[in-house]
Amino acid sequence: MLTIHADSRGHALAVEGERVVGTGELGPLADDYPRARVRRWPGILTPGFVNLHGPELLEEAYHPDPREAGELGTEPLTGDALARLALDDVRWGGSARRGVQRMLAHGTVAVAGTLRRPAAVDAVRRTGLDVLPRSGRAAGVPSLDPPACGLPPEVRPRRERGSVASFAVFDVADEQELLARGASTCVATVIRGRLLFRRR
Repeated sequence: MLTIHADSRGHALAVEGERVVGTGELGPLADDYPRARVRRWPGILTPGFVNLHGPELLEEAYHPDPREAGELGTEPLTGDALARLALDDVRWGGSARRGVQRMLAHGTVAVAGTLRRPAAVDAVRRTGLDVLPRSGRAAGVPSLDPPACGLPPEVRPRRERGSVASFAVFDVADEQELLARGASTCVATVIRGRLLFRRR
């Protein structure tokens, strides 16, 4: 299906399958692809973030199930709190899937670092998140919100015609407001042409 994603500034991407087939302003792009479905999003289209702490967030932290919130809270558990859980493979699998979904809800389109736990590898593979190399441990504080980790946030390269259609949309006026308010302003994340997160 051919879809045009447009932001509040009129910037747009035409996506077919996994690829970007056109970029530019909404008007001319809609003229070029008159049969395309048009999705208009609030805020800005961006390439999406690289979360520099893939292993730390998916293999060294437990993301509680919402049904465990009363007992464990909602934030990722690490250190002694994680050790006390004595997780089996089933719970690690659920945690990894929830962790990936929470990354998508923060506009993450790629993670950096080597993933070794099969549950984390599977969760990332199923969504199509890119996994980028990283030497050693990443600096900064692991966070689901990449701008909050204490390092300049990394973004994927700009989307060009023929590139893989992975990007995010944030309900902010511009990139400066995004950095100030953080990635919790994400309203949509598209990975390889698939809308995998949409804020209700």
